[in-house]
Amino acid sequence: KSQQRGGLRRPVLLHVVTEKGKGYTPAEEADDKLHGVVAFDVATGRPPKAAVAKPKRPALTKVFADQLVKEANKDDSIVAITAAMPGGTGVGIFQKAHPTRTFDVGIAEQHAVTFAAGLAASGNIKPF
Repeated sequence: KSQQRGGLRRPVLLHVVTEKGKGYTPAEEADDKLHGVVAFDVATGRPPKAAVAKPKRPALTKVFADQLVKEANKDDSIVAITAAMPGGTGVGIFQKAHPTRTFDVGIAEQHAVTFAAGLAASGNIKPF
């Protein structure tokens, strides 16, 4: 009876599994998109055609990813960690070049930081 009234007298662990974009097909089909949302066509999930202008210089994400791949090509101790955002962070580019040195911890940024700290503490691995 006390449980029905919300009067639990012991610690309870609640594990909630979420699914990004549930019910919105463009979000369900693109697990690393639609996190930081700008104007978009609701029917397709894509930005309006006027907003798809090609940038004059490479995006910072691409510059970071390309440089990280170059450094990792020279140093086997470099690994990349992402929290379910390989496309938005450039880690997807790194993953194509070094799949066994890429870690996706899911939607768990705090775990990504702790994981990186643990790897770095070993003295043998350089997490990015």
